[in-house]
Amino acid sequence: MKGENQKLKMLYLSKLFMEQTDDEHGLTMPEIIDWLSARGVNADRKTLYLDLEELRRYGLDILTEQVGHKTYYALGARDFELPELKLLVDSVQAAKFITDKKSRELIRKLEGLVSAHQARQLHRQVLISGRVKTMNESIYYNIDKLHGAINADAQIRFQYYQWNVNKEMELRRGGAVYQVSPWALIWDDENYYLVAYDASDSKIKHYRVDKMLRIRITDERRLGRDTFKAFDMARYAKSLFGMYGGEETAVTLQGENRLVGVMIDRFGKDIALVSVDGDHFEASVNVAVSPQFFGWVMGLGGGVRITGPEPVVRRMREEVKKLAEQYLQD
Repeated sequence: MKGENQKLKMLYLSKLFMEQTDDEHGLTMPEIIDWLSARGVNADRKTLYLDLEELRRYGLDILTEQVGHKTYYALGARDFELPELKLLVDSVQAAKFITDKKSRELIRKLEGLVSAHQARQLHRQVLISGRVKTMNESIYYNIDKLHGAINADAQIRFQYYQWNVNKEMELRRGGAVYQVSPWALIWDDENYYLVAYDASDSKIKHYRVDKMLRIRITDERRLGRDTFKAFDMARYAKSLFGMYGGEETAVTLQGENRLVGVMIDRFGKDIALVSVDGDHFEASVNVAVSPQFFGWVMGLGGGVRITGPEPVVRRMREEVKKLAEQYLQD
């Protein structure tokens, strides 16, 4: 006698193996039969053996293991292995640009890619509460819209905001509408940035995606193709500190050998670096000279100092002097 959901048998079987089994958790044939019966599907051992073969031919890695007098069946290989999903969960947790709510939703979906037993291991890693996360829920959809504009070779319009001292969103430029040609997205320092060509200034600029409001895709084609074609995205990202702009300059740094790793982490292994003596190195780097760059150098204490060019050294002295005066005032 057929059950009321007999036509769904293969779908139910796939669901059962996906959600309830893995390399360490199998099901016996009686358990499979009882589970299907509870869902309105009648099955016997003979037909289930054939069904499992069909699932194998379809591509599911159905494993069989004999333990004592019992035979267990389980799903082996999956599209994502547990260690891979743990990495993805960690990335979602660490991503500042994803809201707390959206992080939980994404992690819950990732848990659905493994068995319920393995999902508990992913769930134990969820430590989102208390982390600084963006409050702009629309960023998730902003990123999708920006990719859409790039694929459509179209310009966009949007408004840009900043926070004021009352913790309120305040539109920049008095609420004026920005119009730019989007070319790429960068994830830097836990934030997403749009890299775009601003025709009004004839230059490449970047914008925090979570601070963009009311993005609209226009019917106008993108501009700045030749400018962006000659644009070195990797160099641009490495030259900026926290994506704060400034005039890009070749700067020479001298530091203690113990900080070579810090230089490579920041600028990559292609950095021009030579030994000065047994204890110090000299490195030439291209950076956007900004207060954030000077702050980064200060953060390394006396281990690194700027030695050239002179205008940059002079600006560094001025930054140190201003900072000292700020704390030496009565």
